[in-house]
Amino acid sequence: MVASRRLIGKIMSKYDLVSNYTLRQKKKNKSPVNNDETGNIVAREFDGREQYEVVVSDLTYVKIGGVWRYLCLLLDLCGRKIVGSAVGNQKDAKLVETAFYSVQADLRQINIFHTDRGSEFKNQVVEQIMKAFGIERSLSAKGTPHDNAVAESMYNIVKTEFTFGREFEDIAEFKIYWFDYVNWYNNIRIHGSLGYLTPSEWHDGIRGYDDE
Repeated sequence: MVASRRLIGKIMSKYDLVSNYTLRQKKKNKSPVNNDETGNIVAREFDGREQYEVVVSDLTYVKIGGVWRYLCLLLDLCGRKIVGSAVGNQKDAKLVETAFYSVQADLRQINIFHTDRGSEFKNQVVEQIMKAFGIERSLSAKGTPHDNAVAESMYNIVKTEFTFGREFEDIAEFKIYWFDYVNWYNNIRIHGSLGYLTPSEWHDGIRGYDDE
């Protein structure tokens, strides 16, 4: 059967149908950009970093209970390991704070925290964390997503492997499945770019070869 775009549109409208492509491409409004003078000290040098030398972050949206919620990840460039995360109703600094306090390590080990210029990363809450634990800030240049490419790429992985096509009834259910995914990603999923080690193995120095 051949049908026109108009006929298909009428049928979809009648039965409240939305294409998967439309859902997958849905974007939320971007956060206001902050104009802080902090520079990009990471300078797209993502590889060859030591444990906790640079932690990058970004926020993305996930559909939970039929509405959009927000996920914040903290990713160590050493091994691309997920070291912290948080999910919540608002895209704000409190979500970033919760992600920081989920890290199972002394936060004073983190040397640099790098993000884009979303307003959720520029406020008193985040600045207090940076000051309390002696963490240096690095910000992407305005309108330059490649400056935070690792975080952007990680969210594409999460959406492809974990959230796309799945339904979560509420945040409590999401957290259960998310805990399992992070454990699988960090400790079971091998990466060709890491010499077929897991992020945790690489992050913890289990390289499988003589360092000499």
